[in-house]
Amino acid sequence: MTLRTGLLATTLLALPGVAFAQPVSGLYVGAGAGYNIPQYEHLQPSPGLGITNHTKLEFDGGFAGVGSVGYGLGNGLRFEIEGDYRLSYLHKRGGTTSPSSASGDQQEYGPMVNALYDFYLPSFGINVPWVTPYVGVGAGYQFINNESVRSYNAATNTSFKSDGTAGNFAYQGIVGAAFPIAMVPGLALTAEYRFLGVLGDDSFKAGVYHPTYIARGNADISDKFDHSFLLGVRYAFGQAPAAAPPAPTPVAAPTPSAARTYLVFFDWDKADLTARSRQIIGEAAQASTHVSYTRIEVNGYTDLSGTPQYNQGLSVRRARAVAGELVRDGVPQSSIDMHGYGETHPLVPTAQGVREPQNRRVEIIIR
Repeated sequence: MTLRTGLLATTLLALPGVAFAQPVSGLYVGAGAGYNIPQYEHLQPSPGLGITNHTKLEFDGGFAGVGSVGYGLGNGLRFEIEGDYRLSYLHKRGGTTSPSSASGDQQEYGPMVNALYDFYLPSFGINVPWVTPYVGVGAGYQFINNESVRSYNAATNTSFKSDGTAGNFAYQGIVGAAFPIAMVPGLALTAEYRFLGVLGDDSFKAGVYHPTYIARGNADISDKFDHSFLLGVRYAFGQAPAAAPPAPTPVAAPTPSAARTYLVFFDWDKADLTARSRQIIGEAAQASTHVSYTRIEVNGYTDLSGTPQYNQGLSVRRARAVAGELVRDGVPQSSIDMHGYGETHPLVPTAQGVREPQNRRVEIIIR
């Protein structure tokens, strides 16, 4: 309960500095640290150790940390490579005939490959743009290192010790949320829970020590499971400053008036700016310095292929890309009025599902 309360308090304290979320596009790096809670492990000693019963190792929680490098596709889907480290301390060896003392630690580390999906809430009609929940799955390999794992059985006056390193296939599930920071585009705080499983039958060197004899052999452990709670940071390179959030539902297109209009066109299902697009945006930014204007409208549209819900989010991403480029070209962000209108108001009327290049556009209107 204390850990959950701490996570909630940290998140609430960070909210005054957050910005409007946007899908990760391109290269990013991340890191996180927190607390790991391991489940107990079943231990099966080899016959040569003289221990006939199954036993279990119970560990106290400890440090957990991860670092990752990834790439976002701009549509919510991300892929990353991570390295992780977890530490836990032996609390008790169960299954003995009397209470036993225990000491030593177990370290866990290795590479993982993850696939994650960010839920950009405005694209789902939810006007909560300052947080992006995400889920993910991963697979990889984990090394487990027993460092002087010891226990003492008072009834038999014997000590058990296990050392060494073993490894096996690992898998994980991830649930988290990202909170972008307004002052640094691309930077976000993260809070997440991870479930990690490592396949068992890993064999370690072991020994049983008694005043009259010493027995050496091996000990196998069962599948290993960990529950990790992490706070971290993530930085996506080359992210444009976030524009104001879109309206939760499409609104009527602006009424045409005496104004300068510039059109920026996009490839199908893309929100990336081409060299020609940047040239047009630069011309619009330059023109704004020579006229007296009240506002600059940036309106994004799509063609009629795809679902209306997806097209609404795509039009917002296109408008955000253009607005960010205008800001880089010297236009004050406070003078930009940005909207996404989805597949409404096409330049060329078409049937539903038709890919029309002229409808995949952003209009820059200087009034």
